[in-house]
Amino acid sequence: MSITTPESRPLGDETVDPYALDPRSIMDPPTRWRDRFKFLGPGMITSAAVVGSGELLTATTLGAKAGFMLLWLVLASTFIKVWVQIELGRWSISTGKVAVTGYDEVPPRIGKRGWMAWLILLMFVQFLTSQAGVITASAFAFSSLLPIGPDPYSFLSIGTWVAILVVIAIAIHLGNKYVVVEGISTVLVFLVTIFAVVMVFAIQGTEFSWNVGDLADGMRFQIALGSIGVALSMFGLTGVGAGEITAYTYWCVEKGYASWTGPNDGSEAWVKRARGWISVMKLDAWVSWVVYTVSTAALYMLGAAVLHPQGLEPKGDEVMTTISSIFSTNVGQWGAVVFLVGAGIALFKTIIANVPSLGRQVGNTLAVFGAFDWNNRKQRDRWMRVIMIVLPIVWGLFGTVVSSPLALIVLAGILNAIFLMGVAAATIYLSHKQTDPRVKDGKAFMAMLILSAVAVFFVGVMGLVNMF
Repeated sequence: MSITTPESRPLGDETVDPYALDPRSIMDPPTRWRDRFKFLGPGMITSAAVVGSGELLTATTLGAKAGFMLLWLVLASTFIKVWVQIELGRWSISTGKVAVTGYDEVPPRIGKRGWMAWLILLMFVQFLTSQAGVITASAFAFSSLLPIGPDPYSFLSIGTWVAILVVIAIAIHLGNKYVVVEGISTVLVFLVTIFAVVMVFAIQGTEFSWNVGDLADGMRFQIALGSIGVALSMFGLTGVGAGEITAYTYWCVEKGYASWTGPNDGSEAWVKRARGWISVMKLDAWVSWVVYTVSTAALYMLGAAVLHPQGLEPKGDEVMTTISSIFSTNVGQWGAVVFLVGAGIALFKTIIANVPSLGRQVGNTLAVFGAFDWNNRKQRDRWMRVIMIVLPIVWGLFGTVVSSPLALIVLAGILNAIFLMGVAAATIYLSHKQTDPRVKDGKAFMAMLILSAVAVFFVGVMGLVNMF
């Protein structure tokens, strides 16, 4: 079977359900590297979700706290989590299932559901608080540039911009098409990556310039006394999180990796196809890792070079106003405008990616609890469309009305730490019990997977300890 372009693939026929392992969709994987690049995409959606609130606000703030000293940890924290993402993607291609469906099959069971299914219900709280914060932060950036009324930070201006962003997010996803999500995510990811790199080099020639010596200091694998908390925060907040790892399985399925592999009939032909499409998936995951690691490192350097020397440790939206004012003074007004535009797009990009990503997770969870039949395409599409309308509206209202939901934020932090540990444990279980051994990699990969899971557990436990 010949390989041409992704547009000519059998799954391009919208009458074929990507969540069903239909033999009509079977296609041989590309064997040449340049052909494999034609079939990438799910990782760009993951990158779109990652490089936003977690990086623009938190990575910059962590750079302000620690300086260049922990630059090495940015690379380590993003690298160590990819192994769980890849293994869960392998399981999804091997079985044709998506994450929440698999999580429900992980013991022990509570009532009729797996314990992870109940945890995901609680995770809706974390989704609510985190995305409400992202959409209001994006509105904050755009309102700073184009205020509605005399005060850019008034309820009127922020609320109006939130409403505009909610409408845009709903309009983009009304069609519920994978190709739209992938296309927009890819463009925005590369724009934001370019923005982050440009901002880092824009400070060269000012008093906040950095040099090779700063980068070398940041790669010395050191943690100063009193910086353990910052280091743990950085590991937890940078790179893919539990939500992104979970969502990746949906995008792998909708891209077609599982359908192109087909149902496992025990044949060597299936093994060959599975290993081929898993190789494409691994390339996709590593390319996205490079992209979001470059963006994360650039934003961390921005905080280390500009904020740390001044002893400034702004939090939340203050990061944007502080850095934009410094750019305005030291680079020129154009620097402040570019920063705010880039910041607004970076944050809104997270919403663009998370409306369908979390929409699928919410829909799948409701199906697991009996709301509808996930395998019925018409019901699934109808539910997801409704969910993708409701989610941005709820996020926007919550973020605008509730200015400081402290108790919910603390609860969300606890749930996020537990969820990340749960995802690591579930991935190990599903890999052991359900992934066909013939499509697994060797001992070196398994060692990295175990190391990744152990690191995730350690940081999750430490994060819970620090909360109490």
